[in-house]
Amino acid sequence: MKNKNIRYAILAALLAGAPLYSCTDLDEQVYSEVLGSSYQPTEKDLPAIVAPVYSSLRSLMLGWQGYFDLQEEAADAIITPVRPNGWDDGGTYRRMHQHTWTALQWQPENAWRQAFASITTVNRVLSQIADGDLPLTNGKDATIAELRAVRAFAYYLLLDNHGNVPIVTDFKDVTLPKQSQRKEVYDFVVKELTESLPNLSENAATTYGQMNKWGAKTLLAKIYLNAQVYTGTPEWAKAIQEADDVIKSGKYVLDANYSDVFTWTNFNSKEIIFAIPYDEIYGTGNQIHMKTLDPLSRSVYPMNAGPWGGNCAVPQFIDTYDAADTRLADTWIMGPQKSAATGAVVITYNKAVPGMDKTASTDGFRIGKYKIKPNATGSLDNDFPFLRYADVLMIKAEALLRTGKAAEAAELVTQVRQRAFKANPEKAKVTAADLAKGSRYNYGYQATDGTITERQGGDDILFGRFLDELGWEFAAEAHRRQDLIRFGAYETKKWFNHRPQTAQRSLFPIPQNEIDKNPNLKQNLGY
Repeated sequence: MKNKNIRYAILAALLAGAPLYSCTDLDEQVYSEVLGSSYQPTEKDLPAIVAPVYSSLRSLMLGWQGYFDLQEEAADAIITPVRPNGWDDGGTYRRMHQHTWTALQWQPENAWRQAFASITTVNRVLSQIADGDLPLTNGKDATIAELRAVRAFAYYLLLDNHGNVPIVTDFKDVTLPKQSQRKEVYDFVVKELTESLPNLSENAATTYGQMNKWGAKTLLAKIYLNAQVYTGTPEWAKAIQEADDVIKSGKYVLDANYSDVFTWTNFNSKEIIFAIPYDEIYGTGNQIHMKTLDPLSRSVYPMNAGPWGGNCAVPQFIDTYDAADTRLADTWIMGPQKSAATGAVVITYNKAVPGMDKTASTDGFRIGKYKIKPNATGSLDNDFPFLRYADVLMIKAEALLRTGKAAEAAELVTQVRQRAFKANPEKAKVTAADLAKGSRYNYGYQATDGTITERQGGDDILFGRFLDELGWEFAAEAHRRQDLIRFGAYETKKWFNHRPQTAQRSLFPIPQNEIDKNPNLKQNLGY
């Protein structure tokens, strides 16, 4: 169970019943408004006021075919091939892998809808505060700042995925919103976060699962790291400055054990800066284990639910790991799996996957990063760590690397690697020369017999070794698509059964259903 504040927030969120709807569904009736005539909040009630906002992020992040799938299925580390028990689903996972999605593809549309649902929830609460329906006195400025920062987080996801989206801040405006260009969305997100910073809490101990000052600064650092992609203008120095502020605060450290960041008690982590809280009873929705484990794995942990056996690792990605890197075993479930009751092997996960169209239930290593507690239900207790201290160190390291300070970058990368090479500390050390190398990833198209044809390799990727480091540290954390784009591999490289498309795919399409409802929206290039 989570700490007291978060448990209270989760319960309050469920009682609030926050609605989910698209930004263009402006006529929706809201049933969860709390009227000032019947409710006089005090400072102790602030978690309940902001809880619906955080509750909405659960569906956005790990909801069915949501943000997590959007980032991983379109990248080079995770796939969902057809299984004996299904998983074709009209070719949706194949299209994600092969970058052949259209404006009707559900995953991008779902991410859009869920992000705007979170934005609308924020706008509703801000409107209630402004109108006096929630007559706050103590803590009003801090609450408004926190709400603006969470809204900026949702807009950051839209900025990264769809780019040219409407900016909606007025809950009562019934006009169809106009579309903003990606640079305008970038400027809006930066402004919202920057203006919120002075009133955000600096107390890391009491704001777990909430957007505090350090979460906002880490998010800003990540946005600045990707500024060249978003606007055409790099902001490496700003990324370093924001990262430095978090580092110098002393509020966060790397956990001693990598797996502690992802276990069912990870609310105790000293590394997590901003997490989406999940709970098997009060805050359900983390179903990563259900979507990756074969049904036979139910007896291994054991589980009180039967998993569905879908996604797995791309073999080419697995081959990039150093065998001594403990993150390999901490991230992926590999080899024989034994029944907890009898000790007998019930299934053996093999690295090989012949292709997207037909696989055995044993093909592919499975996602094991989010540790499964005994007797787990269909929803994990594990929180999803969206921003953590390792992010801060690696953001600073990359910005240093790209500004000619490779030796300083190497020190930070070494710091992140050390816990993964405790038994072999020499292998933890990375030099400036190492970071100047290309990627170890054997890019190319995989034939059904496992051989790599149309070979490209990764030697030509500038700072490709750093891209590898990001892959090993942040595998299965909804990182990979963004990193591939920044390093120029997303639209140029072949992997598994994926070939680059001639049309632009670094932005997802504006959902056709949204365009049909709002003539102000114009489709992104390439669709």
